[in-house]
Amino acid sequence: MEEMEEELKCPVCGSFYREPLILPCSHSLCQACARNILVQTPEAESPQSRRASGVSDYDYLDLDKMSLYSEADSGYGSYGGFASAPTTPCQKSPNGVRVFPPAAPPPPPPAALAPVPRNACLTCPQCHRSLILDERGLRGFPKNRVLEGVIDRYQQSKAAALRCQLCEKAPKEATAMCEQCDVFYCEPCRLRCHPPRGPLAKHRLVPPAQGRVSRRLSPRKISTCTDHELENHSMYCAQCKMPVCYQCLEEGKHSSHEVKALGAMWKLHKSQLSQALNGLSDRAKEAKEFLVQLRNMVQQIQENSVEFEACLVAQCDALIDALNRRKAQLLSRVNKEHEHKLKVVRDQISHCTVKLRQTTGLMEYCLEVIKENDPSGFLQISDALIRRVHLTEDQWGKGTLTPRMTTDFDLNLDSAPLLQSIHQLDFVQMKASSPVPAPPILQLEECCTHNNSATLSWKQPPLSTVQVEGYILELDDGNGGQFREVYVGKETMCTVDGLHFNSMYSARVKAFNKTGVSQYSKTLVLQTSEDTESEEQTLPFPVPLERFQLRRMSPFSSTLNLQPSFSGRSYFELRSSSHPLSLHSSLQSLNSAGCNFETQSAPYSQLVDIKKLVAVAWFSFDPGSAHSDILFSNDNLTVTCNSYDDRVVLGKTGFSKGLHYWELSIDRYDNHPDPAFGVARVDVLKDVMLGKDDKAWAMYVDNNRSWFMHNNSHTNRTEGGITKGATVGVLLDLTRRTLTFSINEDQQGPVAFENMEGLFFPAVSLNRNVQVTLHTGLPVPEFYTSRASMQ
Repeated sequence: MEEMEEELKCPVCGSFYREPLILPCSHSLCQACARNILVQTPEAESPQSRRASGVSDYDYLDLDKMSLYSEADSGYGSYGGFASAPTTPCQKSPNGVRVFPPAAPPPPPPAALAPVPRNACLTCPQCHRSLILDERGLRGFPKNRVLEGVIDRYQQSKAAALRCQLCEKAPKEATAMCEQCDVFYCEPCRLRCHPPRGPLAKHRLVPPAQGRVSRRLSPRKISTCTDHELENHSMYCAQCKMPVCYQCLEEGKHSSHEVKALGAMWKLHKSQLSQALNGLSDRAKEAKEFLVQLRNMVQQIQENSVEFEACLVAQCDALIDALNRRKAQLLSRVNKEHEHKLKVVRDQISHCTVKLRQTTGLMEYCLEVIKENDPSGFLQISDALIRRVHLTEDQWGKGTLTPRMTTDFDLNLDSAPLLQSIHQLDFVQMKASSPVPAPPILQLEECCTHNNSATLSWKQPPLSTVQVEGYILELDDGNGGQFREVYVGKETMCTVDGLHFNSMYSARVKAFNKTGVSQYSKTLVLQTSEDTESEEQTLPFPVPLERFQLRRMSPFSSTLNLQPSFSGRSYFELRSSSHPLSLHSSLQSLNSAGCNFETQSAPYSQLVDIKKLVAVAWFSFDPGSAHSDILFSNDNLTVTCNSYDDRVVLGKTGFSKGLHYWELSIDRYDNHPDPAFGVARVDVLKDVMLGKDDKAWAMYVDNNRSWFMHNNSHTNRTEGGITKGATVGVLLDLTRRTLTFSINEDQQGPVAFENMEGLFFPAVSLNRNVQVTLHTGLPVPEFYTSRASMQ
């Protein structure tokens, strides 16, 4: 039952609940804590007066959101029948939950003026919903007697051994309890103070543990109505979902509502909670088995790693000195893979353990609640518990119990080309049965570029009969630097995404089989896309292509998936690479370095003046990297979310050079949420608001104002918000290294961020109250071009 302890502690004081009250949001508070966090508001600013004056509740919130606590919205909320109240700066309770302190007393009014009457406001420290209390104050909230009973049983089960109540100095452990005297005795005190003769002979002595149970089962006070304190709960209002008394049905607000028998609803809700717990219990059992599986995977990875390293070291020791220089690099790669696998599995173990502890605590708490014999008290919290149980069960069902990593090492040392002149070496077999493949031929008519992606296609020479097991595609860094492997596999077409705009890339491919690796093909030079309205239209080699092909998501990643390519143009040159395969070049190929080839990109600097170009890109949202709660439509140009929490979605195209501008139109905007727009790294957190970590730079905005946020730091509050139909613009200038935002084509605030360097992806975070549509390939807005001309 230890996991249940957090369910029994007040979010304000951090201790076990004392006289807990049930708030309309189903959360509980100690009565004393609720009194301590009350905030006084002027009666002139009460909900009624604000409605009469035509001022909305949202206009009343005029505090900077740097002090707010919800990532999904601005921290404001309201309930049916309760109006919102102004927020106050927050503090942290002992268990980390932010709470509202009491408002500072206002200055005394002038002597000629009468004191202003005030109303009391209470904000839930867990969901941050604000409530205006009526004339009954805290007495209007029912007491959570079920929670009191669970806490009492929990504390008694955790209590130390019972001690004698009559020992004067050091109390000894009790050996008996008198049910009539209600006193615990040790053996000496029982013989001295409670002899088994005379009038005391008829008293019943029981063991201490049985006496504790008898105390625990003492009857509790019968629940009474909060509106009519002299009446007991007798019925259940199906519309309000709460127990009511007879007088509420006769003359109260429930007179016209549908009511049902209290006992019947008690049994029904107990049955529903029990059924929900059955499903959650199965999930918890699966989670325990899954944790065992993950822990076994850790051991298996350790064993496989040791075995693989030993084999690799044994092979490397047999090679010549040149191989010894590469051995350290190979071991480093193995260790890196080893650490990566362990980190992924251990992180998953930690995450699953925490979630299982929370699930177990909720289960134990629900089981204790089911044991309660108080129908009205149970019904006060049953709906919230049922929702929590279903939500927790759903969280276990979204691929949580699937390992994120395998125990196998995807490393294959093929050193056959290295020892062609000495002997053949391979992990599979020591003696080759076929010759080395011939160099592949690049198919120029099918090679093209589009935006910052490059598609390459190749084939074997027509007269070649040598069996080929796969191909290795290599690209340089776009600046004539070292070649790196971007694809290894059997396919003969590959699209590489995430390249720089306006850059020259050199590409080459080689074939391999069990015997060894072929020489490289001729080198192909490709230029990534430029402005579609530039001189590009006059350049040669337009190569349209529309077909399914193998697409590489990043030049240096290992994730492959099938996607349709786009039509585009490429500008390329063929160069020969007649370097004989030597021991040195074979060693280079072992760590994907490849041979160094001289680049010839100078002629292309004369074809297009890159400094005069603005990189215009057409792209959509990326379902592959988005959070699972994101919903896509309109060919992945329109997104929304099925969660109340903020979720992040990235664009498919990354930018590292040039000037880029895109817009997002607000198709739906309900309940004044805070969507965030901006750019992010590819590894940004997907389950929090954009800008909460150091991987994103964003502007989040509501209906009244906006803020810039990076690494959870809020800056530059600016008036002016969004509504349905509004347009948010994002302008990323990687030449000046700045990020600027606009709303409805007007710049929003100053330049948001400076010193922007690296690869950035368009990003949005939103919840189910927002739907946006992406618009790309747009010209730079006038406010930016005019500012640039002035500079």
